[in-house]
Amino acid sequence: MKTSVKGREFIKGFEQLRLKAYPDPGTGGKPWTIGWGHTKGVKQGDRITQEQAEQFLSDDLAVFELTVNSAIKRPMTQNQFDAMVSLAFNIGGSAFAGSTLVKKFNAGDAKGAADEFPKWKNSGGKVMPGLVKRRAAEREVFLS
Repeated sequence: MKTSVKGREFIKGFEQLRLKAYPDPGTGGKPWTIGWGHTKGVKQGDRITQEQAEQFLSDDLAVFELTVNSAIKRPMTQNQFDAMVSLAFNIGGSAFAGSTLVKKFNAGDAKGAADEFPKWKNSGGKVMPGLVKRRAAEREVFLS
């Protein structure tokens, strides 16, 4: 499966477009981020164009689409897929693949999987209000 246009816009809604690298809000440093939440190879002081930001997002989504498609062993709706790609994009592929959410979904417990979204709300050991909001929205998309 691929992320829908609606799913891409959903992710963009939680990732502010930044054309200059900025530090992680949880750590105040690494990982440095640029564009729509892109972190791979980003260093302090980096700058990009809007076109590069869109390309980075497409490249990143392809990675997390593969992660979700590989980890999930049951049929899923487009909304479930988009919500899981958004989560994987934000927490990382290995954290997603090893999550209880994936185990519950693969066991046929979609409701139980949905209830795992809110648990991913910490960064740097602190509850982040932005992550609480994002997880609630992802859960809602997942269930719709």
